[in-house]
Amino acid sequence: VLIASQMEPAFARRVYPCFDEPAMKATFNIRIVHDPSYVALSNMPAIDVSEMKDENGSLWTVTTFNTSLKMSTYLTAFVVCDFDYVTRTERGNKIRIWARKEAIGNGYLDYALSITGPIFSFLEDVLNISYPLPKTDLVALPEFGAGGMENWGLVTIQESSLMYIPSDKFTSRKAMIALIVSHELGHQACEQTKDILRYFFFLFKWFGNLVTMNWWNDLWLNEGLASYFEYLGAAFVDPKLSLDKIFCDHVVQPVLREDSETVRSLSESEDKIKGSFSITSLFDSITYNKGASITWMLSGFLTEKLFIRALTSYLKEFSFSNANQDDLWTHIQTIIDAQDKVQLPASVKQIMDSWTCQNGFPVLTLNITTGTIRQEQFLNKNNRRSTDPNNNTWIIPISWMKNGSSQPLMWLDKSSKVFPEMQVLESEYDWILLNVNLSGYYRVNYDQLNLKRLAHLLENDPKAIPAVSRFQLIDDVFVLSKFGYVQIETALELTKYLAREDELFIWNMVLLNLVPKKLESTLKNYEVYPLLKKYLLKRMLPIYHYYAGFIHKNIDALEDDYFAQAYLEKLFTTACWLGLQDCLDLSSELYAKWMDNPEYKIPFFIRGTVCCYGVALGSAKEWNFAWEMYTHTDSTEDDKDILLSAMSCAKESWLLYRYLQYGLSDTLFSSNCTSTVILNVVAKDIGHRMAWEFVTENW
Repeated sequence: VLIASQMEPAFARRVYPCFDEPAMKATFNIRIVHDPSYVALSNMPAIDVSEMKDENGSLWTVTTFNTSLKMSTYLTAFVVCDFDYVTRTERGNKIRIWARKEAIGNGYLDYALSITGPIFSFLEDVLNISYPLPKTDLVALPEFGAGGMENWGLVTIQESSLMYIPSDKFTSRKAMIALIVSHELGHQACEQTKDILRYFFFLFKWFGNLVTMNWWNDLWLNEGLASYFEYLGAAFVDPKLSLDKIFCDHVVQPVLREDSETVRSLSESEDKIKGSFSITSLFDSITYNKGASITWMLSGFLTEKLFIRALTSYLKEFSFSNANQDDLWTHIQTIIDAQDKVQLPASVKQIMDSWTCQNGFPVLTLNITTGTIRQEQFLNKNNRRSTDPNNNTWIIPISWMKNGSSQPLMWLDKSSKVFPEMQVLESEYDWILLNVNLSGYYRVNYDQLNLKRLAHLLENDPKAIPAVSRFQLIDDVFVLSKFGYVQIETALELTKYLAREDELFIWNMVLLNLVPKKLESTLKNYEVYPLLKKYLLKRMLPIYHYYAGFIHKNIDALEDDYFAQAYLEKLFTTACWLGLQDCLDLSSELYAKWMDNPEYKIPFFIRGTVCCYGVALGSAKEWNFAWEMYTHTDSTEDDKDILLSAMSCAKESWLLYRYLQYGLSDTLFSSNCTSTVILNVVAKDIGHRMAWEFVTENW
């Protein structure tokens, strides 16, 4: 039995009577009466543990905690558990990580403990603010819907986000833990890969606890700043992580996709946010990822040094109280006014309000013949409703590059403007690139002339364009084609060079744009499948063979390759789906190796592909082995999910039908697997009709 509280945003009122609003801060005296075989934890250290008897003569333990610092109700917390812990002290701050006894005994929390102290110190040093509490407890909860919560002094986090199995050498798991720790500690000041980032996120949040938003409409000040810092912290803990690539891939690109359909701005007016339902709905990717992207852009045009200086002054002035976004803009303005290196075209408030108070974001269109850039809100032109003209304009920082050399930052502060420096007349090979390394929160569209030159450049010298800019250029042009700004042929022109592309995160984005999500169904993709097979496969061969070499000979060499661990599965699945014989043979070979020796571990980052195609290319023997491994008590949840999916890859219809029958059985499966089995089978070409008939027969 375990009890853990989650008060954010408006649930403290369910636990004790209070004015449950972030601006009403108080100190709290907490005392918990509990079963003697359990331990009670709260925000502050325990100062007294005594015993009492109830009216039936049963003995209870009473744990009394020290008076808390002044804080909001949503940050009060308690846990009652029979967990064990690992501990260390960092600069006088006692850190304990609590988890199930067997997880602690197996050393699964040691990695999280080893990075938590350094992240606290990193934050204190960067922000020049001391952590105000004498202790920090982090509790790994086996199930936790919120993922993580930055309760001051008592951070609660989903167990899977904190555990690192010492025998598992690979870094994507470590990167995940580092991110989650740093996010939550960062508050303490404002899908596996992403988990580590989320760990940082929760550690970073003590500055959100120190300075809380006045009201939930400025929630992004807490979450967006912490999301930005989680990436700085992850790069600090593991310098091998490429910060700009991971940030653009995990944060900016996904939220740009979502924000084009969004109807709300980052900061809403207070009167719009009424009632706890709409408060809860603010905990979305606009708040977290758009907030982080806007912060990334702000830090970029201010310089990180000035941004951190302003943030420190803001945190010091509003410690133990509340603020809104205008308070932050005022502090930044003061820092800007006191120096003359960074010049802005308008006040910080005017610039930033254009990004936080309007929904959506702009698309810039550059004409290199005239040097004109115009801006408009990025909308779906295929959807008539969304193309009503509005006069939204943003004050836009434009980082840019001409023929490979970086140019001074420009600003676009009206709907269109001529930049003579961007006129390209002389050579037929001159080119311009805007928004270098995705430093600004917007998309870019170019005239045909510049696009042609960029496509030519990619084919001849792809590295002349920085990796993050290649990623952004291709993603922008595919999304622009999808939304009716350019033709799909224009987008495809920029993919001709791909045989020379060696960055997996770029390949992942290309596959995201080109390959249907439901890979299995060639039926639904009958028109595009043969074309993709012809066009894509030959361009994939160099990068496929590069990584297949490691899998054949030296898998350990990929130990520090974060993107290989995150995205190799997608590359290999696509290669097998497109019928690359080497990929199919490799899958059969590794699956057979596992059948011969169940102790053998298929490299985890292609395990899904190998199991699926191992079953698909095999017969009943291969399927039965997958079933045997699935029912094996030692299988982890991850393994079970992979096998549950792989068993639906069978090519013999009787095996699929038997699998569907198994799915109905309460003795073979837990009841929540039935729908998963049906959904897995229905996604396959041969299972599509069979699953439907099975559902109607067994309704």
